[in-house]
Amino acid sequence: MRRRGLEAAACGVGLALVVFSAIARAEDKLEPLVPELANATYRLSPGPRAFKNRLAVSPAYGQLGSTPLFALRVAYNPNSWLGYEASLGHNPGHAVHGVLHTVNAIVRHPFPGRFQPYAKLGYGMLMVSPGPSLNADPVTKNALTVGGGLEVYVRNDVALRAESQLASVIGSERDKSGTVAYLYPMYTIGLVFYRTLAP
Repeated sequence: MRRRGLEAAACGVGLALVVFSAIARAEDKLEPLVPELANATYRLSPGPRAFKNRLAVSPAYGQLGSTPLFALRVAYNPNSWLGYEASLGHNPGHAVHGVLHTVNAIVRHPFPGRFQPYAKLGYGMLMVSPGPSLNADPVTKNALTVGGGLEVYVRNDVALRAESQLASVIGSERDKSGTVAYLYPMYTIGLVFYRTLAP
C-alpha cells in the first residue's frame, strides 16, 4: 500500500513536470513574470545555490507509518546554511485522523548544481482525533522529528523535494506508569517554490 501511494505521487510529479515543460516550450506572446528566465527556463545561476533571505513553500504527499500523509511546509532562511520551517501534516484514516504540526530547523551546505541535500530537526505535537465510530477522546502528544532530504532544482525558484524523517511520539502505555517513545517513519515527496525577499 505504501509503495503504491509513493508510486502514484511520483507519477503525479512527473506528469506535472511534463505539463510545465510543454507550457514553457509553447509560443506565448505574454510578457514573462520573471524576464531573466524567458530564454533560459531551466538554467541555474552559476555557483552555490542562494538560500539567504529566501521564503519557501512546499506541498507534499507521502506516508506516516503505514498511512497516507498530506503536508504543507513554509520556511524562511535568514542565512545561507540555516532555515526555520513550520510544517503541517494531515494523516487521514478510516477510524482516526492525525494532525502533526512541527517547528523545524533545516541545516545545509549550499552546493553548485541542482542537487542540494539538507538535515532537519524538529519539535511539535501530534493530535489524534478518533472517528465517530469510536467512543474515545482526542489526544495530543509531544513529538520529536529528525531526518533529512534532497532538493533537485528544476530552475532557480522551483525544486523537487524528497524527504525521510523519523517521528518519535512521547506517550504512555495503558495501565503502566512512565513514558514510552513510539517511532513512526515518515516519507514525503513534493515540490518547493522559492521566493527571494528583500534583505
